[in-house]
Amino acid sequence: MKPKLIELDTAFIASQRQKLVDTRTKLLSALDRGESENSLIEFAAKTQANESEDQAQDLSLSENNLVLGESVAQQCTEIDRALAKIDDGTYGFSDVSGQPIPRDRMQAYPQAVRTVAEEVLYQSNEVAL
Repeated sequence: MKPKLIELDTAFIASQRQKLVDTRTKLLSALDRGESENSLIEFAAKTQANESEDQAQDLSLSENNLVLGESVAQQCTEIDRALAKIDDGTYGFSDVSGQPIPRDRMQAYPQAVRTVAEEVLYQSNEVAL
């Protein structure tokens, strides 16, 4: 069931869309830098005889970049969902309950697609949302 549309002014929606697009661009740029660092680490490992301490640092950096990549992918998925909700006119409503998401939450976290209470449950994995 499609939720009843709430009144969000056009300027607010445009501002939110721009925040989402800007955030996505920054995240993808950070991911690209992380992938570049991993490539340099792999190249250095193949071309130089590294001491074990250097290799441990490189492995740690590579693992950090992998975690960063997973986080960026998740955040981009959330941003894409919020942008889709703007396009279909359901931005500002929970994907879970259809309840309105407070404007303050959307300003603080533009990609919010759940109410705070639903997000807490989702993050704790107590309930499959």
